[in-house]
Amino acid sequence: MDLITALTVFVLAICVGVEIITKVTSSLLTPFMSGSNAISWITLVGALLVGDTPVGRVLAFLAIVFATVNVVGGFLVTHRMLEMFKKKG
Repeated sequence: MDLITALTVFVLAICVGVEIITKVTSSLLTPFMSGSNAISWITLVGALLVGDTPVGRVLAFLAIVFATVNVVGGFLVTHRMLEMFKKKG
């Protein structure tokens, strides 16, 4: 895949992601975050498969770091939001 095609796919993915996220109601945000965490796991696996060149290894490392932060942060925020709905006492 050449650079122009990759950049086009990247920009289109950003546009679709922004449109999807802005259309989600607040009541669906917690399930949406769980789905986002699942997608981040796919990013982690894909990053592990891409690192065959020096540039690929750097990009794979960055993808692993950002996806890991997203997964851990998403689970922590989801857990905290679910704690708000538990009955006290």
